[in-house]
Amino acid sequence: MPKTAKRKKTKTIKPKVNKKVKTKVSTKSKETNKGPIKISKTYIPKENEKYMCEKHKVFFRIKLQEWRKELVRANNEALYNGSLDDNSISADIVDQASSYTDKNVEMKAINRQIKLISEIDKALIRIKDETYGFCLDTAEPIGLKRLMARPVAKYTIAAQEKHEKNEKVHADD
Repeated sequence: MPKTAKRKKTKTIKPKVNKKVKTKVSTKSKETNKGPIKISKTYIPKENEKYMCEKHKVFFRIKLQEWRKELVRANNEALYNGSLDDNSISADIVDQASSYTDKNVEMKAINRQIKLISEIDKALIRIKDETYGFCLDTAEPIGLKRLMARPVAKYTIAAQEKHEKNEKVHADD
């Protein structure tokens, strides 16, 4: 008899556990449904929406990813096209100097773009960390207009001005 009593108790306990598991699974499925939020291609974040809601994050993530792809493609093209010009050496010293200057300017532009790609990667990490859109110094919202103009912005306008003043002061030393 004790064996049958144990079986009945386990049968009554199992459905309760299964119900709890089912509710947990259903909340997880709701969370996963929130993950792949889709926005239209013409979507623009609005001031009346909650700041840095899921739509905003998706919008800026897509914008940053597309910008990154464009920069990588442009860098690859510049490096490929620039390497083709290396084989042509002119006898004229002025042409050689001009070619050298052009390559130097182009390499500086590529280096700036590489730094920008790094900033884009950092911004994408901040989106994952859910710190994107908030000032790294003050933790205040940066603002949608500023992020639309400069998606890799890390500081509010006031904090950015403060950083730039500090850089000028230290540059003079």
